[in-house]
Amino acid sequence: MARVVVASFNVENLFARPKAFDTSDRSAGEPILAAYHEFNALAAAEVYTPAIRARMRALLVALEVYTEKDGVVRRNQARDPRWAWLRKNRGTFDREPKDTGKSVEIIAGGRGDWIGWVELAKESVDEVGTRTTARVITEVDADVLALVEVEDRPSLVRLNKELLGGRYEHVMLVDGNDDRGIDVGIMTKKGFSIESIRSNVDIKDGDDPVFSRDCAQYEIRTPTGKVLHVLVNHFKSQSGGGGKKRLRQAREVRRIAGELVAARKNVIVLGDLNEGQPSLTTPARNLKDLFDGPLRSCYDLKGFDTGKRPGTFDSCGIRNRLDYVLVSSSLQRRFTAGHVFRKGLWGTRTTRPTDWETYPEMTNRNQQASDHAAVVVELDL
Repeated sequence: MARVVVASFNVENLFARPKAFDTSDRSAGEPILAAYHEFNALAAAEVYTPAIRARMRALLVALEVYTEKDGVVRRNQARDPRWAWLRKNRGTFDREPKDTGKSVEIIAGGRGDWIGWVELAKESVDEVGTRTTARVITEVDADVLALVEVEDRPSLVRLNKELLGGRYEHVMLVDGNDDRGIDVGIMTKKGFSIESIRSNVDIKDGDDPVFSRDCAQYEIRTPTGKVLHVLVNHFKSQSGGGGKKRLRQAREVRRIAGELVAARKNVIVLGDLNEGQPSLTTPARNLKDLFDGPLRSCYDLKGFDTGKRPGTFDSCGIRNRLDYVLVSSSLQRRFTAGHVFRKGLWGTRTTRPTDWETYPEMTNRNQQASDHAAVVVELDL
């Protein structure tokens, strides 16, 4: 037997992040994200009716791709847009008259007339914050580390090489269903080989994908020969509610995990499930199926230490318990310890947190690793 450390950490992007994700002003970002999604959905229409064109133009104004002054709508010529870019690769989407007193017109008749989309503008993550993220990862020192909200695999490789000193032998990320650069990935140390990878992005719920990102499945062999089936998740955000979507996602994860457990596999489900508990003894409403199934939450395992606060996000109240590690019964008896690691978490507050230890080098929220804590479990395998 040997000590194996497994952890989950929502890093909130490593090097670049959409400006609309700025958690210091959620009220500004949420309508931008809604407009982004609606425009790209309308842009896929086969035929643009006058009503669709009018709505698309209004959305581009909301996204500040267009500007409106005194009733005249023109293209925004800013080189560094506040919220978004309009990418136009082929064909013609709009026309702007030379007369500055006249408005831009959307002249495309439908999807077949042009190739393009709205892309969210990004800004660099604070360098100190990125280094703090690396410091958290180093101190947690997980053998198997699931990462949430990573922009892409090259960013993960760069982090491992430049800031972690090549600590991890295997670095993997499979693009999911979210096109904004918030995917889920995994890193494992030498001796923890990734035997197989399976993506679940194509599982449908009616016409729509079940998973907002993915429920990525990794089969990992430990140095002692034990095999772990690790399912990395990032459920639907709480923006706009999303409870029904998280309910369906929880049920699908339970189905996948249930089949693996029935086949006598060692299963770990972990990640940001985006819904907290109403109380210490009541599971999150839309995640209930996960807790009623063959898995057990790390928070219910004897010896798991949450510290002074029960949650993992921002102020870390119980309703902010968003990050989880759940294990199958075959691994529950292998559990030896676990904790919530908050040293890199400042949150949205203006003053330093007092309910948990933080790195003294952090002086404000912009320098935090993430507004999520890492969740860590130790197993004897």
